Amino acid sequence: QVQLVESGGGLVQPGGSLRLSCTRSGRIFVLYTMSWYRQAPGKERELVARITGASSTAYAHSVKGRFTISRDNAKNTVYLEMNSLKPEDSAVYYCNANFGSTNNWGQGTQVTVSS
Repeated sequence: QVQLVESGGGLVQPGGSLRLSCTRSGRIFVLYTMSWYRQAPGKERELVARITGASSTAYAHSVKGRFTISRDNAKNTVYLEMNSLKPEDSAVYYCNANFGSTNNWGQGTQVTVSS
């Protein structure tokens, strides 16, 4: 059974940085488009960043210039480097893997930005 395992969340002060990681079990990782979503309390889940197998990227307007998504296909891992964090970035961050009709979600990792 395919699993997505996330790590790297935590508590950070405004202006700080965190790096999230997500490792997908299974084969042919390179074919999957990998994404990070987030969901804050009382809000809908939103797309934060996406990277295709060819490493083409896209970002939500609210994080552009502050967050960077990358992938290491040899390690079946996608990363989200988050800089200049703001309190409004606080949310549970979810990893997603998509290829055709296959859509996998991680369990989520909490990011809290607070002084």
